[in-house]
Amino acid sequence: MITHYIIIAFGGALGSIIRVFLSKLLPTVVYGIPIPILSINILGCFIMGLLTEIMALYWSPPDQVRYFLIPGFLGGFTTFSTFALEFGLLFKEDKFLLALSYIVLSVVLSLLFFFIGVKIVRLL
Repeated sequence: MITHYIIIAFGGALGSIIRVFLSKLLPTVVYGIPIPILSINILGCFIMGLLTEIMALYWSPPDQVRYFLIPGFLGGFTTFSTFALEFGLLFKEDKFLLALSYIVLSVVLSLLFFFIGVKIVRLL
């Protein structure tokens, strides 16, 4: 059992490092909307869709691999707390329309890309 936690920790650390690295490569803001975490959460949901469907249909990896990839890597890669912070900063600055746009884009695009990932796997 403790091994699973260690595996999750390693996956989470790697996911967090890659998240920060990618966030430095992306533009900070586009049309007033914070882009890095929005993009990373969408990408993370896409990868989650791919992985969960691959694991459901084609590949049954050992528990250690599942723990490393899903709660570990993708848990560290995507981040709801930063999403909440970025929304809060927009809201605090009275940028209500941008804050609402950020929420809608984050939720809708993340869910959309999750299902796109699932669909791609089903088409293969």
